[in-house]
Amino acid sequence: MNARKALGALTTAFALAAASVSVPALAADKKVTISQAFQSMLYLPLYVAIDGGFFAREGLDVTKQTAGSPSAALSAVLSGSAEFSLHGPEWTAVAAEKGADVDVIANVVNGAAVWIAVAPGVKFNSVKDVKDQVVVSGQMPTTSTSLFFKLLKENGMSQSDVKLIQVPLGSEIGPLVAAQAKIAVMYEPGLDQAVAKGMKVVLGFPQHYGEYAFSSITAKRSVDPDAAARFVKGLQGALSYMQSNPAETAAIARKEFPTLDPVVVDAAVKRMLTEGVYPKSVDITPQALKVAMDTQIALGNLKAQPKYDAFIVHTFIQPALAAK
Repeated sequence: MNARKALGALTTAFALAAASVSVPALAADKKVTISQAFQSMLYLPLYVAIDGGFFAREGLDVTKQTAGSPSAALSAVLSGSAEFSLHGPEWTAVAAEKGADVDVIANVVNGAAVWIAVAPGVKFNSVKDVKDQVVVSGQMPTTSTSLFFKLLKENGMSQSDVKLIQVPLGSEIGPLVAAQAKIAVMYEPGLDQAVAKGMKVVLGFPQHYGEYAFSSITAKRSVDPDAAARFVKGLQGALSYMQSNPAETAAIARKEFPTLDPVVVDAAVKRMLTEGVYPKSVDITPQALKVAMDTQIALGNLKAQPKYDAFIVHTFIQPALAAK
């Protein structure tokens, strides 16, 4: 299924003890549910907010559900089975463009969290070195491959200029290690799994594109404003904590991903903190939204930029920032 069809399908959906935070907690007197697209290292701010007690401090009892896809996560909000969802804001923008009463209320990932890794000995002085090469990337629709296509276009190339192997997300390392491809477009923690096997990171999209609204919290416009305000404030607490407590943040990540090599988890967390993938605040700037939505417009998934002041709900963001 291509990206346009997958995003368009949203129309049918309308109908760590080791790293606990010593903070005084309010009684968890309000229960809410968040539906996340996947259990993902990218979504670590949410896990820190839950496991570190930041939501509890705001009087929230948060249940996390994993939907399996961005569209399913958003559908949970649309149907009322969850108050919040976590995925790329483009899904929310497409739904809103089609008439759904949803907006974005907080930032979670503020960098284009995609990297290019190559096998030892591979020449890579610029993106143009991928021409005529075998490249492994995630199956569309996914932002990693979309951004790779965007990068090719920006450098005077097209999809036909590379021999692309699309694989299920998270399995990009397989063809790379098996030498079926010598170049891979990857997310974390796959990237640092590849690095641990001798691969080299040659290009980071977070640095290349700067601020990029990559993943965010969505809610209906009719969401309980008190619950939303508490949620965003708790998330802001987690984001601030992550910036000044990297070791404790990594400990929470190891708890959430117990089957991964702790060395890989620690390296992935460090990389995403250092490169600004994990934001310092829940706010989303106009530029971050524009860059992200321009990608979707170029792919034909979105007709026009959403109106920033209406789409990004500062009603909940501003009080959270004031309380930092």
